Amino acid sequence: MPALMFLEPGRLAWREVPVPRLESESDALVRPLAVARCDLDAAVVRGEAPFRGRTLHYLRNHLPAAVGQKGLFRDAPFQGPYAFGHESVAEIVEVGADVTTRRVGERVVVPFQISCGVCARCRAGLTSCCETVPSRSMFGFGALGGMRWGGVLSDCVRVPFADQMLVPLPDGASPEALASAGDNVADGYRTVAGPLRARPGAEVLVVGGGAHSVALYAVVCALALGASRVVYADVVTARLEHAARLGAQPVELPNKPRRLGRFPITVDASAHEHGLGIALRSTDHGGVCTSTGIYYEVRTPVPLLDMYGTGLTFVTGRVDSRAVLPEVLALVASGKLRPEQVTTRVSPWHDAADAFLDSTVKVVVARPSV
Repeated sequence: MPALMFLEPGRLAWREVPVPRLESESDALVRPLAVARCDLDAAVVRGEAPFRGRTLHYLRNHLPAAVGQKGLFRDAPFQGPYAFGHESVAEIVEVGADVTTRRVGERVVVPFQISCGVCARCRAGLTSCCETVPSRSMFGFGALGGMRWGGVLSDCVRVPFADQMLVPLPDGASPEALASAGDNVADGYRTVAGPLRARPGAEVLVVGGGAHSVALYAVVCALALGASRVVYADVVTARLEHAARLGAQPVELPNKPRRLGRFPITVDASAHEHGLGIALRSTDHGGVCTSTGIYYEVRTPVPLLDMYGTGLTFVTGRVDSRAVLPEVLALVASGKLRPEQVTTRVSPWHDAADAFLDSTVKVVVARPSV
C-alpha cells in the first residue's frame, strides 16, 4: 500500500509499504480519512528540528534562506526514510475478537501516542508514557517513536489497545475539522483547561512562535472555556492577525525579555528562551505557566529569581493526549470549540507530499469521500 515517507528535509514521497494486519485480538485496523500536519512535523520537513535556540533565532532574523539547509543542524533525531504523519481521524475497517466498544465503520480520533489504558501510568492519566510499550511509542516518528507503528498518511494503520485508544468522533463533526485533535488541539487545550477550572474567567497570555498551531489552539480553547481576555504575543504578523480573527488581543513580542503584564495563566509555545522568559516573567503571583515548546539546548536559561518572587507553577512536558481527548471532543460537541478555525489549508489526500511543505500554520489533507 502507498504511505507518505519522510526522506530528508524538504523531501516527502509516496512509497509502497506492507499492509498492516491484526497482531492481537485487541487491535483494530483503521483507514485514515483526514490527517493534519503537526507543528513538529512542520519543523522536521523544514530541517529546523532539533532547534538550536540562539543559532536558529539568529538565522531566522538574519539569514532566513539558510534555515533548513541540509546539515545545518547536527545530531538530528529525525533521520529518513520513515512513514510520516501522526494526527488523524480514521474509519475502523477491522477489529480483533477482544474489541468490544469499537465497531467497524465507526469514525474515530486516533491519539498519536500508544497507550494501553490499564497500566498504573495510564490510569493516572499519564498516557504519554505508558508502561506497557517502549518509551515514546507513537505514530509517524520513525525510530524515535518505534518503527513498528508506522505513519497515518497511509491506507491502513494498526492501532493496538483499540478499546482504550480510539475515541469516537462527535455526531456531525467533520474529520478534517478534528484531524489535529489527537495531538496539537489536545496540547493547546491542556495548557488552559486545568488552570481555568481553578480560576474561572481568568485572563490568559499565549506566547507563540515555535509551536504555531498549538499556540492558536490554546487561544481558541481558552476563549471556549470562558477566559475573560486572551493576549497573543508573537513576532510574525500573519500569526498575530490570525490570533486577532480568533478573538485574541494581538501584541508584538518585544525584543527585550520583559513582562507583558501580569496573567494568572500563561502559555509558552515559542520554543525559544526569549519567549519562555517573557511568559514566565508575565505570570502573576501563584499563577501557572505551561510550556509546550521543545528545548533541545543542553541548558535553557529561565528567570528563576522572578519565578521565586511570584511563586508560580511551571509545567512542561508532552501532552497526555488520550487522557484529555474526551474533554476536547465534548467541548467540540457543545459547539463552543471549533478547531477548524486554526486550519490554514485543506488539500486533497494525494497532494500531501506538497501540502505538508506549505509554510502556513496548519495544513490538513483529506480523502475525497470526507
